[in-house]
Amino acid sequence: MKVLPALLAALCVAFAGMSAQTAEAQNVKITPLGSHDGEFCARDRALIFEDPDGTRILYDAGYTVRGVDDPRLGKIDVVLLSHVHGDHIGPAHQPAANAGTCKSPQFSVKDTPNSNTINIATGKKAKLMVGAELNSFFAHKMKVAGGDPKQVITNRFGSMQKVGGVKFTTVPAVHTNGLHPDFLDKELGGMLTVNGLTAYVGPPNGYVVIFSNGLVAYLSGDTGITAEQDLVVRKYYKANLAMINIGDVFTTGPTEAAYVINEMVKPAEVILSHANEVATKGGKVVPGSRTDIFMKALKVPAHVPLSGKTMEFNGSGKCVAGC
Repeated sequence: MKVLPALLAALCVAFAGMSAQTAEAQNVKITPLGSHDGEFCARDRALIFEDPDGTRILYDAGYTVRGVDDPRLGKIDVVLLSHVHGDHIGPAHQPAANAGTCKSPQFSVKDTPNSNTINIATGKKAKLMVGAELNSFFAHKMKVAGGDPKQVITNRFGSMQKVGGVKFTTVPAVHTNGLHPDFLDKELGGMLTVNGLTAYVGPPNGYVVIFSNGLVAYLSGDTGITAEQDLVVRKYYKANLAMINIGDVFTTGPTEAAYVINEMVKPAEVILSHANEVATKGGKVVPGSRTDIFMKALKVPAHVPLSGKTMEFNGSGKCVAGC
């Protein structure tokens, strides 16, 4: 008679384990790829997103992804680029983990005239998604680097692209988008350099990414305050998770970014980006930093993107592990 209760107990345990595995399988995993393990440093931009269906996305590789052979990358299906400034496209990259300091990381491996972004997309045979006038430029770069120009996907404002079970659209960003002459051939690049100019390649953008579990993430790119954060990102796409830049001078500062989150996008939670500072020491937020000011001004939970630490989010935009 004792066998039946024991069997029922075992089945309950097994069912609970299966339910936990199923719940975990429905989460989107987000892993920051910064310059120093366990910290949020001055040049950190890059994030890896992994959808429950296995689709893996690299966002703004910049300097801190250590080239195509960075072991943190794994399989990459899509590379997203918000704009062509060096800290996002990557004219060079870090030679090894923790090279340099958190304030001044070492980026000694040159990637121009290609870019870290192109080299990764080519080496991983990944789709490269861009907006503005970047499609023809990057198709050329892809071919030169030994890739297939068809890997480049154009995604301009109001359109929707899909890779695996993940949908992507671009949204406006209020910023600049000048391409440094180092990414061009010597003749054209030289002419621009002597005149103090960059090559204009159309407007910058952010992204809204809709994952298969229902999570809708707003990736701000580099931007100031713009009405589209309310009208498009919140009202139309209903983003429930946001990655927002807080670095000031070149983008929204911490108080402006907090206004965007609290009053315009209104996501369930937020991940910090583009702080342009030593935001943490020993994995803890530095008191009085822009990161500290931003987090204290928020009305929703905020998460610091510590390099190498994976966070998991459910379809409602709530962090359920790693935060």
